[in-house]
Amino acid sequence: MSIDKRFIRHYMVLGVLAIVAGATIVRYGRLALEAGGAPSSPSSRVVTIRGPIYDREGRLLAVDTDLYDISVWKPSVTKGRESQFADAIAAALGVDQAEILGHMTGGGPDFSYLARRVSGDVAKAVESAIVSTGMNGIRLDRVAGRVYPERSLAAHLVGFVGTENHGLAGAEAAFDSVLAADPEAAKGGVSYGDSVFLTIDADLQFRLETLARKALTDNAAEALALVAMEARTGDIIAYVSLPDFDPNEFLAADRSAWVDRVAIYAYEPGSVFKVYSMGSLMALGGIDGRSRFYCDGSYEHATASGEDIVIKCLGVHGIVDVTRILEYSCNAGAAYASDTVSPIDFYAKIREFGFGEREGADLAGESPGLLRKPEDWSARTKPTVAIGQELLVTALQMASAATVIANGGVLLRPRTLDRITDATGNTIDAPSPISVRRVMEKSEADAILGAMEAAVLDTGTGHRARIEDLRMSVKTGTAQVIDPATRRYSDTDFIASTIALFPSGAPEYIVYTAIFNPKGASTYGGRIAAPFVKDVANTIADLYGIARSGSASASHGGRIQVSGIDAATIGEYMPDLRGLPKRALTSLLERKDIGVQIVGDGWVREQTPAPGEPVIAGMTVILRLE
Repeated sequence: MSIDKRFIRHYMVLGVLAIVAGATIVRYGRLALEAGGAPSSPSSRVVTIRGPIYDREGRLLAVDTDLYDISVWKPSVTKGRESQFADAIAAALGVDQAEILGHMTGGGPDFSYLARRVSGDVAKAVESAIVSTGMNGIRLDRVAGRVYPERSLAAHLVGFVGTENHGLAGAEAAFDSVLAADPEAAKGGVSYGDSVFLTIDADLQFRLETLARKALTDNAAEALALVAMEARTGDIIAYVSLPDFDPNEFLAADRSAWVDRVAIYAYEPGSVFKVYSMGSLMALGGIDGRSRFYCDGSYEHATASGEDIVIKCLGVHGIVDVTRILEYSCNAGAAYASDTVSPIDFYAKIREFGFGEREGADLAGESPGLLRKPEDWSARTKPTVAIGQELLVTALQMASAATVIANGGVLLRPRTLDRITDATGNTIDAPSPISVRRVMEKSEADAILGAMEAAVLDTGTGHRARIEDLRMSVKTGTAQVIDPATRRYSDTDFIASTIALFPSGAPEYIVYTAIFNPKGASTYGGRIAAPFVKDVANTIADLYGIARSGSASASHGGRIQVSGIDAATIGEYMPDLRGLPKRALTSLLERKDIGVQIVGDGWVREQTPAPGEPVIAGMTVILRLE
């Protein structure tokens, strides 16, 4: 019996459709497995390790470590045992059982994460749970994580990374492309990012943060900013913003602690700004060392339109010159001095000091502050700017503008980057100090520097910053704060600030601090910020060996190093690390052949492996501190 040819054609068409449908189903299944995190060959994966961050002396501030993602592929989970598996996983992760069970049995996607970026200890607990219950469908993937060994030290400058190990703040964000490893450049399945060395000195940073925390507490203040800078290079050697946070756990911190009070937060500077307003007027030729003004307790000026402008002073100072204006912080003298130049010239010169623009200090999100254009000024803006109001600045701008006074009239760019090296230690970039522009003549800068030195006299507002055996040029300030509710100056909120350049004859260091909304015994910069700056200057002078008057000194060719605790090392056999402080252990985190886990803070209490045991490649060393 013959088959009709029409049926043969039908069978052929159906066969082709079946083959196409089968191929489509197979392809879909492969794509689903790939998207759902099905295991891939380890040999095909590239391990990327983000570059570390160090201070200028090579002390470790940020380094990659192994973390783990825990995921589930629902089709592979044994049916009927989901509840048992969820109990075991929840116990290992320390989460609610219902949450895990929902991922295994719910109506959501087949693939989902149970936890992300957990520690090695937690991953081991999950692995044990998988083995003990015969669980399937659960996967552990090693991912790069970030550890900050010094915890909150210089947190705002160092910054932090997100879940994908990309920089979100601070140096982590500013140098993200440098620190990130390039998978295309991998060798042996591993790719390393470059190393970033910052200009700060971690030792000095720790000392100044300790002083700053005390000042914050003693003055019941809301926040504090402190910048310490090398006057001749622009290198920032300490960068303090309080309150701060631990970048290891930045999500647990109050969001207000994330605010960078050094480079991002902008505010009215108050009387410290008179250093730059008087410097601007002198550079413009409006005033010089012979200029005199009379202060009877206020500045008064009647405009052509009939407006009477009155600016109160702190006292009746009589006849004042530039030195007395800075010594007494005379508002009236500064305001009268501003009448000697035009608004457009005054604005342009203030801009030359770096105000109203980003400083370019290799920082992410740096604020330019606010300096309105002259066409937007009122009749009282020029004298008001001269005393440090009607403009917004950052602590970084206030410190870096002082390089003009310290370097004979030349503005230097502030720097937070010391150098960049590759994974083998070869230097890729080592930027030199950058002279931005000449702002004033050397004689004019020296005149302002000398006038600032008068502020530490008994009659000066900065006398509480005076150090008897160290010449200092100082200016204090107390700024009012706008109340956002009334849009008027608050009766209770102030910013107390002080700047110091020392030694005065040839400044080596610049220190600037601002204490925000102090609620203690005083709110004046001369009373609370000046003594704090004195402590900071003494610390810097002692640490770096600045010659003091009346003390013996000697010339030498390099920096004197005080011996301390050497960095720990591990050779062929485990040394006895017990009793060592955490600071001595951070260098071990750089080892590529073994894993090192540091648990806790303080000093090493116990170690695994024990002293004397052989060191084997791939092993993990656990150091528990207390």
